[in-house]
Amino acid sequence: MNHKQTLNLTSGPILRTLTELSLPIMASAFLGTAYNITDMAWIGTLGSKAVAGVGVGGMYVWLSQGLVSLARMGGQVNAAQCCGRGDQKAAKNYAEASLQLTAVFGILFAAACLIFTEPLLSFFQLTDAVTTQYAREYLKITCGLIIFSYLNYTLTGLYTAQGDSKTPFKANLTGLAANMALDPLLILGIGPFPRLEVLGAAVATVTAQFLVLAVLILEIFRKKNENNLLRKIRLFSIPEGYFFRSICRIGIPTALQGSIYCMISMVLTRMVSAFGPGAIATQRVGGQIESISWNTAEGFASALNAFMAQNYGAAKHDRIRKGYRISFFTIAIWGLLVTAVFILIPEPIAQLFFHEEDVIGTAVNYLVIIGIGEAFMCVEMMTIGALSGLGLTKLCSIISITITGARIPLAILLAQAGMGLNGIWWALTLSSIAKGILFYFTFKHVSRKLLH
Repeated sequence: MNHKQTLNLTSGPILRTLTELSLPIMASAFLGTAYNITDMAWIGTLGSKAVAGVGVGGMYVWLSQGLVSLARMGGQVNAAQCCGRGDQKAAKNYAEASLQLTAVFGILFAAACLIFTEPLLSFFQLTDAVTTQYAREYLKITCGLIIFSYLNYTLTGLYTAQGDSKTPFKANLTGLAANMALDPLLILGIGPFPRLEVLGAAVATVTAQFLVLAVLILEIFRKKNENNLLRKIRLFSIPEGYFFRSICRIGIPTALQGSIYCMISMVLTRMVSAFGPGAIATQRVGGQIESISWNTAEGFASALNAFMAQNYGAAKHDRIRKGYRISFFTIAIWGLLVTAVFILIPEPIAQLFFHEEDVIGTAVNYLVIIGIGEAFMCVEMMTIGALSGLGLTKLCSIISITITGARIPLAILLAQAGMGLNGIWWALTLSSIAKGILFYFTFKHVSRKLLH
């Protein structure tokens, strides 16, 4: 790792520093969006039942991210703050501990999903046998080999913590290329490859994740630099308990937030399933389309998280305030652009993934309603990244869980008030608007109290 790849986040022009760090992360986020949309486009050729099955199976992949975020967020924030203070030894210990926790969580989650596959799927009360079989296949492969995704997630956070966002971008670009090549071959059975349909999509995804991990590990050893804390890691050397406790203190609120958020979405998906496979497919594909905004916001939030953590560790509070202002205007503009696209051209977007007229109509309604809240959602995610970098993950979790939890009674109320499926979509949008506004004013309050 050379000096050009590792940024000093505690000095220099703020806009340029944030731009250099965030652009590769945001580009990686776009790759993640393309990654998911590629899957959905090819799976969409199999019909809405296949999309619905992948959507249900994919819910548990999403649920798993809450668990790994404990290790990733706790490791990234603590390591970045140590880098800001110039304490490389402590940063290395945090990196070791977070990777060890990641490996343990990945093995345990995979075992649980393989052992309890049927009870997990029964939660959604699927009535179609084909959809259920697709969900079963996708769940077993993607969750059974979740360890690759877990390690990628944590390693990306640790690379970012030390100011290197280019290496994860390179790794994700490799994975995207592999996924785009393998999807049509394995889903449709082109040439000598068997037609595996949804199973093929799962195999393509896991193979791509393995390649991403291989690149991330290779880059650790390929480039030598004394500031590369990842090169100093000894995975079988157990750090002191203090490092694990500190990771858990920062990471547990984030893990709870992510897991509960997913559980709430699972309950909503169960409500959506009452409207048929087409409605489930719309929710799944709509979420992937929406990832154009939230993947980008999450990528920017990850960069801002490292920026905030390093500068907080270096006690440079003025840079923190200025960094947030710059980030706010940048991400809000992006969210407004996504809103415009969703509202102005929803039908052409829906037709890329669906071929049944009734499902296209459902998807158009989804995009228009969800589109209204995109800018607020982007501000929410960016602000969570900023507050988490300051170590305030508990505060983020309390706000997020409370308002997100309100989606369930609000969805029931609106659906029963005659809005039907659209009532569920409106519950999502209204809660996103509320969270965006509340998180913005929360950061303003925190900056006055904490950053003197």
